[in-house]
Amino acid sequence: KELQATLDVVMNLHFHYVENLWQTFWNSAPPSSDGSTTISNSDDDLERVIPREKLVALCKYEPVRVWMRSCDHILYQALVEILIPDVLRPVPSTLTQAIRNFAKSLEGWLTTAMTSFPQDVVRTKVAVVSAFAQTLRRYTSLNHLAQAARAVLQNTSQINQMLSDLNRVDFANVQEQASWVCQCDESVVQRLEQDFKVTLQQQSSLDQWATWLDNVVSQVLKPHQGSPSFPKAARQFLLKWSFYSSMVIRDLTLRSAASFGSFHLIRLLYDEYMFYLVEHRVAQATGETPIAVMGEFSDLSSMMPSLMEKDASFSDEMSNLGSDADVSSGPAEPAVKRERIEISHPLQEM
Repeated sequence: KELQATLDVVMNLHFHYVENLWQTFWNSAPPSSDGSTTISNSDDDLERVIPREKLVALCKYEPVRVWMRSCDHILYQALVEILIPDVLRPVPSTLTQAIRNFAKSLEGWLTTAMTSFPQDVVRTKVAVVSAFAQTLRRYTSLNHLAQAARAVLQNTSQINQMLSDLNRVDFANVQEQASWVCQCDESVVQRLEQDFKVTLQQQSSLDQWATWLDNVVSQVLKPHQGSPSFPKAARQFLLKWSFYSSMVIRDLTLRSAASFGSFHLIRLLYDEYMFYLVEHRVAQATGETPIAVMGEFSDLSSMMPSLMEKDASFSDEMSNLGSDADVSSGPAEPAVKRERIEISHPLQEM
């Protein structure tokens, strides 16, 4: 009953009702003091009122907790797909902010509603809600980056400058340094480099870039398809992709590339979109929902402060991208020419 009610209010964007729903469900009134219970003629009322003592006893039973976790994963994944059906398609800024505020409140609402429940039960429920909230924050940030990147990818002069700067990058040196860390096949790296340049030269749209990135993931992970090592291989790919892209950005920075701002924005978007693609591939391979995949290590609570800090600083980073002030420094730190990139509707700090 709780799941259906939550689904209904979120589908109608009545986010604030979720707190009341959880409070009502997890704090159902116990039987009257004289031992009698009120018999209702409504099946809905009978389902809705479960005495707290019985609910606590049910939740202590491990198979019930496993079932609850599975149901929550399915529910919250459905809510993500309702609220953000396409991470690249523009979302109104008011809805984006409402979703982020909703995500910020979820853990507190649930923790407060379940105050009287055993800690292991609370952890089971909050872990899934935490993964749900993190997913909403990531997807809204990814969506915001996508809309900012569209302007860059539609600007012919910026694309030409990016191509010119990219052709001056010493990819042989990048490969030499990265190979010691990543141990990637040199031919694969070279092919990706050439494909990237060709896709950029063709002034591809964001949707065409998304298709290219999706194909990259398919090619790289194809040898691991159906293997128990698939999730690990997928995580390793993300690390290697991020390392290589950071090396290219470093080279552009040292050369004071005029299109550094555009590359930095594109790099942020492509890294985030790769993360999105990989989590969905792992979910498909394991038969889980993406939220279940992302919540796999949610019990490592020590990671959460850094994740929240990263999310809260997103707005500042986006604002810095729009700065047209040059960064001046001494001889050992060459200046970086930052072009102006207009990013409308910056996400506020949560």
